[in-house]
Amino acid sequence: MTKIFTHVQEAYDELMHKVSWPSWEELQQTTVITLVALTITTLLIFGMDLASENVLGVVYGILGK
Repeated sequence: MTKIFTHVQEAYDELMHKVSWPSWEELQQTTVITLVALTITTLLIFGMDLASENVLGVVYGILGK
């Protein structure tokens, strides 16, 4: 039980005194960058999905299935 308490105490100490937390402005900037990257990736995957659907539709149409 002492080991668990010691671990929690050391983890708390590290989080409070050793970790470098971002400022509010840095947090907002990185959040916006992440959302923009996510949007671009989503649109790219959506475009590839539409393209593959259309190509397969043409191929299946040619094969008569």
